[in-house]
Amino acid sequence: MNASMSAMIVPGVLWALVFFSVLSWGLLLIKSAQYLRLKSQNKQFTRAFWAAPDLLTAAEHSTQYPGSLARIANSGFEAMASDDNPRNAQQLAHTINRQDRLERNLRQQIQKERRALEAGQAILASIGSTAPFIGLFGTVWGIMEALQSIGASGSASLETVAGPIGHALIATGVGIAVAVPAVLIYNFFLRRLKLAMADMDDFAHDFDSLAQRSAFAVSREPIAHKHATGVREAS
Repeated sequence: MNASMSAMIVPGVLWALVFFSVLSWGLLLIKSAQYLRLKSQNKQFTRAFWAAPDLLTAAEHSTQYPGSLARIANSGFEAMASDDNPRNAQQLAHTINRQDRLERNLRQQIQKERRALEAGQAILASIGSTAPFIGLFGTVWGIMEALQSIGASGSASLETVAGPIGHALIATGVGIAVAVPAVLIYNFFLRRLKLAMADMDDFAHDFDSLAQRSAFAVSREPIAHKHATGVREAS
């Protein structure tokens, strides 16, 4: 490797770490906005859903409101919707009884919501686990270059050794400084993801109980009201 290429290794490592740091903080802002928006949307929907006088009104709310819980409810109502077309009734999707179809739709929609919330977390995990090693690579390369320069000059005084090696150690320090916030941000959103999934599971369980009460049919049957303390809103 020529000298010009060698001189680009350590600065390239440092710039890569700076890019990873900017990416980590950018994901913090994006994911924070995503969870705050989701919390507000789910709060509005659950208030309207459990205040609905009947299932048909609740089904209308599920199509009118945004948010993960609204989409889960909409998938459940689609599974409960009757299909009076004899031709469509013979399709494989309609040979499954409504309870199994409802549970499948709710489970699939929850997985879709999970994948949407997990977006970006793999990047944070990768940055947190690889940034120290990238910094260490820059340090090792810098020390190697410094030792080669010292050997070529024939001088091994403290002034000659300390400067280049101290400069090379900066890469390891930067790598650690990038990795620690990335790991903290990842763990923070992992906790938020678990809370959001718990809220979705609770709502899906309540929805399934409501569907069983109505014999898995959307009708004008009054909906079971729940107090605000009885429904865990998305965090």
